Amino acid sequence: MTAAAHRPATLEDVARVAGVSRSTASRVIAGTGFASPAARELVTAAVDQLGYVPNPAARALVRGGGGVRMVVAVLGTSAAVLEDPYVHQVVGSVARVCTPSGVGVALHWLPLDDPRGLDQLDDRSVCGVILVNTTEDLLESVPRSLRGRVVSIGVGSASVPSFDVDNGAGSEAVLRHLYATGRRRIAMVTGPRWLPCAQRPVQTYRRLMSQAGLPERVLPGDFTAARGRAAAGVALRRWPDLDAIYSISDDTALGVMAGLRDASVQVPGDVAVAGFDDIPLAGLTAPALTTASHPVGRIAAAAATALLDGRPSAPVTLFPSALVARASA
Repeated sequence: MTAAAHRPATLEDVARVAGVSRSTASRVIAGTGFASPAARELVTAAVDQLGYVPNPAARALVRGGGGVRMVVAVLGTSAAVLEDPYVHQVVGSVARVCTPSGVGVALHWLPLDDPRGLDQLDDRSVCGVILVNTTEDLLESVPRSLRGRVVSIGVGSASVPSFDVDNGAGSEAVLRHLYATGRRRIAMVTGPRWLPCAQRPVQTYRRLMSQAGLPERVLPGDFTAARGRAAAGVALRRWPDLDAIYSISDDTALGVMAGLRDASVQVPGDVAVAGFDDIPLAGLTAPALTTASHPVGRIAAAAATALLDGRPSAPVTLFPSALVARASA
């Protein structure tokens, strides 16, 4: 028996030809839930026979818990965070995963001083929420009804799986490279103090400086080039014997190089500079920036895939970061 020629095959057609229930056919096609090997074989054969193509929105409803919209919710001090190239990369990677399933992607700002905006996302059109710049307060504000539909790029919790780069190990690789090339008076420009995942590199720096018997020289940062430029001037005034600056953001590191250039300090001859992220511009500067890799696209894609599949994720999934040695250090 085949579907009528004048209309596309439906899920009911597949179930009828396979001799299984509609729910079993749906589970096999969606790849979720239990189905016996025999049922899977029958449904697969029926799909091939009928040329059945699942409706993208219907598939998203099955996999995503009812919604046809994936939301990337970004915490920040102002809506300007939505213009961050990092956020754009996350959204683009999520869209590449969601588009084939007919799931749209929306970008949502959560104010740092009032992260309760997650309540606005608790509706049936939302199949999943990906948190960016996650804090403990934000995790605590996740509505119970959204649990199971939320993942985090950054820190997570018992009910919110985490996907992130191992920036502690990446920072260690950069710092050990600076040490191996003879640098001993190494300053660090951090990320925002309110962002938990930005504290791992600071902890790594302090541990390595302590182990090597070297002084700690830490300056606050915010991932921007402007802050890096200002930090370079502060570092030179505070520590005239400085011979290296490590920033946990390439944008900040590029600002540091600009600040050193303002002071007629040679990089890497006088002061070596290194960053973190390996953004495209890092390899095009003069000198090219030494940094550590940050697979933002893979991380965002994995987070989106976990939500679309609707399957349990490990509490923490860390992606490796590797040294990218160039001319600046």
